[in-house]
Amino acid sequence: MKKEILKYTIVLTHSAGGYTVAVPALPGCISQGRTVEEAMAHAKEAIELYLEVLAEDGEKAPIDTGIISSVIEVTSIGLPTYA
Repeated sequence: MKKEILKYTIVLTHSAGGYTVAVPALPGCISQGRTVEEAMAHAKEAIELYLEVLAEDGEKAPIDTGIISSVIEVTSIGLPTYA
């Protein structure tokens, strides 16, 4: 079986217990870790397992179409913000 190097965009979100990682190109592929490094390592494992299941089911690996990321500035209108 031919092996390819695939790249997927991940989204890291900080939470109280560490970091959650989502892989938008792979629906339901979510992982977490206490540190960024741990979360990324767990995400890599989750992606590999996700792709393994797809291969077992005779499906193709989705292509990451790339995500455009940006920050939008808004006015909170007096709402409290979280630190």
